[in-house]
Amino acid sequence: MANQQMDILSAVLEQSAKLMEEQVDAQLNKLSEMDEDELDKLKERRLEALKKAQKQKQEWLSKGHGEYREISSEKDFFGEVKESKNAVCHFYKSSTFRCKIFDKHLAILAKKHVETKFIKLNVEKAPFLTERLRIKVIPTLALVIDGKTKDYVVGFTDLGNTDEFSTEMLEWRLGCSGVINYSGNLMDAPTAGKKSGSKITKVEKKTIRGRSNDSDSDSGDD
Repeated sequence: MANQQMDILSAVLEQSAKLMEEQVDAQLNKLSEMDEDELDKLKERRLEALKKAQKQKQEWLSKGHGEYREISSEKDFFGEVKESKNAVCHFYKSSTFRCKIFDKHLAILAKKHVETKFIKLNVEKAPFLTERLRIKVIPTLALVIDGKTKDYVVGFTDLGNTDEFSTEMLEWRLGCSGVINYSGNLMDAPTAGKKSGSKITKVEKKTIRGRSNDSDSDSGDD
């Protein structure tokens, strides 16, 4: 039985390798059949794509992306989220230990996901905004897309209910909301940092603070 299973596995691997080899050969043949003008056009398109990506990155950096920053007031919050398509705002208190755990992970993700702005705001300096977004639990992350709060990460509930969750776990959770460009598998959370025996699957869009996602709270001025 074991030998039969090994034979099947070997056959599958051999078939997969052959298929991959055929795909590579097809790409090489396609390139070899291109004339010089076509190759020049291909190189030009790739160069333009690289230039566009670099320009976009510089634009993000000019708006404060690429670093995890503290903002000082509610007024700053409205300005920050309006000028960026994607933003993550950590509502924190200095006296709350778990806020420092979020700080550590968010500082890492801010550098990795330059497409998203990462900021933090002390709730004691933002009573109106905290009430408006109905933030009751500290820490809470407000996930803002196109100026509207689309989702919240409330405490560590979605992260395995443990202080020891990994940066990858938080990255996955943000990816589920669409606030970052996530390249992993959204259907299953990373295992690192999970409590033993816990099972976490994709976070579906859900009602936020008693409201459905069809009536997202507007983070802009009324």
